[in-house]
Amino acid sequence: MGLALARGWIAGGLPADRLVLCDPQPSEFATQFAAEHGIRLQASPLGVLTHVLVIAVKPQVIYEVMAEIQPIVGSYTLVLSIAAGISLVGLSEGLQTERVIRTMPNTPAQVGRGITGAVGLAITEEDRETANALLSAAGQVMWFDDETKIDGVTAVSGSGPAYVFYMVEALAAAARRQGFDEEQAMQLARATVTGAAALMDADPSPAGTLRENVTSPKGTTYAALQVLMAPDGLEPLLDRAVRAARQRSEELGRA
Repeated sequence: MGLALARGWIAGGLPADRLVLCDPQPSEFATQFAAEHGIRLQASPLGVLTHVLVIAVKPQVIYEVMAEIQPIVGSYTLVLSIAAGISLVGLSEGLQTERVIRTMPNTPAQVGRGITGAVGLAITEEDRETANALLSAAGQVMWFDDETKIDGVTAVSGSGPAYVFYMVEALAAAARRQGFDEEQAMQLARATVTGAAALMDADPSPAGTLRENVTSPKGTTYAALQVLMAPDGLEPLLDRAVRAARQRSEELGRA
């Protein structure tokens, strides 16, 4: 997720010399990205004068990471965390600062089409503007005054791209059972989902209206929707999935 944001910032015009990537074990993708754009890549942020510190690590290791990097956090440092489930209180205590913002972006940030939920309860308006400028370079930003909303954002949009990708996989599998080969099935499924998303982006009509526009009375789409919209269909299934994701986010925060 951190690399997705970095891609969004660079694409949005952030000068490469204003960004330092820190990873003790950088992936091949991170190494290649840093080399392509002339970005500093180092094992630790220690020694870096950090005006904005973005913590993009797994929640299971964040307390260990905070203990290591706390010495570089000064009164001039604004902290943005994208670690699922880790509260503002936990971040403030771990880094010894109240200038913290808890965020949850999603991976479409790397193509400038992400959406990020954010909350910061002890920040200045200038801090908020700075964070908003960084986050909006990678897509839409939604600010909340209620921190509990971030667990919901994590479950809906943070994890949501994976739900859509899996839907493509499932639609392609259904297409294969209709006699298409693997390449044909995946092409049909991908183009259908990306095309529908592009149409929804271009047309401000409610999603329900767009659905109805495709659905002829008693037609083929109608027949399929009778399955998807049944009491045990897609909506309750997604509801269970989102609830499971939120529960896990809350568990990570208590761990």
